[in-house]
This record gives sequence, structure tokens and C-alpha cells, in this order.
Amino acid sequence: MSDRVLPPIDRAPLRRRRWRSAGTQVACVAVTLFMALPMVLIGLAAVSSRAALNEFPKPLILTEFSAETLSAFFRATGTFLAFANSLLVGVYTMFWSLVVGAPAGYALARYVFRGKDTYQVFILLIRALPIVVLSVPLATMFLRIDVYDTVLAVTLVHTTLALPTTVLITASIFVAVPVDVEEAAQVFGCTRWQAARKIVVPMALPGLTASSIFTFVLSWNETLGATIVTLGHRTLPAQVLTSLSEASAPYRFAGGFALIIPALVFIFVMRRYLVNMWGTTLR
Repeated sequence: MSDRVLPPIDRAPLRRRRWRSAGTQVACVAVTLFMALPMVLIGLAAVSSRAALNEFPKPLILTEFSAETLSAFFRATGTFLAFANSLLVGVYTMFWSLVVGAPAGYALARYVFRGKDTYQVFILLIRALPIVVLSVPLATMFLRIDVYDTVLAVTLVHTTLALPTTVLITASIFVAVPVDVEEAAQVFGCTRWQAARKIVVPMALPGLTASSIFTFVLSWNETLGATIVTLGHRTLPAQVLTSLSEASAPYRFAGGFALIIPALVFIFVMRRYLVNMWGTTLR
């Protein structure tokens, strides 16, 4: 029996796959550095002394820690009140966005009705509107009903901004929950409401938590709407924005650092619930 000569293995597809994988990794690293470098520089400036802020070029490694910049920022008038307002608005916005947006997302995921696709496009169009288009009419309405310059006013603005995204994200999350499981619960005696509350919501909880994280960060970082509907009870981003023109460099760096840290801490605490659009948990 003659020996058969095997054809040579074509390694070109494997090499192309490796090159694509390497290119993807390089792109991810580049994007991460592009996004992280400003935060690192702001953080270094916030924990440096005032003399170190005037040095150029500034080192990328902290040589001397100083709480002078941060302490001056938190001693400024209204900083702690603005910080508390931001936390309250973020929590309230997260709560109301889920209370209103999750049922709407469930309806989009489970029911077929006339105009469903048009409704989803309408939701996207609302999210695409500039914040000024929404804030000015809302501010006028708040003045008429006497809720202007309150935490409630900012909460309503931020909830309006977050609802379209919350509806679409929760709809994709509920689509990932099998309908068969919900129907099986109804066969065993659960009503539609009980099946949704006892079966669907626990299975979708990681995705709902991820949606709430997105909503909180959106509310915490939003500036223009909070500036328009408040004067004396501003959130921290609005407080920092309105003070930039007359603030010193240490105040600006410390203010930027104070805006970044709470959102990062919130994401870090809730990171186990971060999910992709299909509800797969990342631990």
C-alpha cells in the first residue's frame, strides 16, 4: 500500500484570524487609554498641591499627595448641598425610570399591536431631541405649577431623558426571557401579573440592574437640563458648570474629579450585574 502525501495545510486563515484578533485588542487598548487618560490626569491634579498644578509638563506619576485642592473644593459654598441633590436626583430618576419604563419594555417584548414599529421609532426620535428642546418647555411648565428650582423638577427632566433608553433596553431584556417559562407558570395557577412578578422579573433582574446603572450615570453627568430648571438647588454638575467662568484651576480639577468618582464607585459596586443586551451576567 503506497503512502499517501497529505496536501499542505493552508495557514493563511489562521494568520488572518490572529491579525484580526491582535488588531481588535490594540483598538480596545487605544480606546481605553483615550478615555482613561483624561480621568487619570484630572485625578492626579485633584490630589496635587496648588504649586504642582502650575508645573509644566505635568508628570503622569504622583510625586506628592496633597488634599489641599479637594479640601478647598468641598469647603466652597453649596458644594455639599449640590452633592446631596445629585445623589437624590440620581436615585429618584433611576426609580421612576424603572417603574414607568420597565412595564413599557415588557409590553413591547410580549405584545403585538398596530403601530409597534412606529412606536419604537418615535421613542428613538424623542431621545434624539436636544436637551434644550425639552428643558425650556419643562421649565416654563414648572414655573406655572410652582415646582421650579426643586429636586423634583430635575428628576422629571432626567426621567424624561432616560425613559426612551430604559424602554428599549428593558424590552430587549424581556425578549431574552423565554415565553414558555411564563406560560408554564400560568398553567400552574399564576395570573399574568403573578407570572411576570415571580418569574420574569427575577430572571430579568441583572438586566434591569444594568439599565438602572446606565440611568444613574446619565442623571449624574447631565448638566444643561439641571442648569436650566434650577437656580438655588443645583446638582453638582450644574454647580460646577455655572462656576467655571470665575473658578480657579484647583476648583475646576477638583470639581471634575468629584463628578467622576461617584459614578465610577456606583458602577464598581454594581459591576456583577453589568450585562449585555441579552441579559448575560458578567462577574
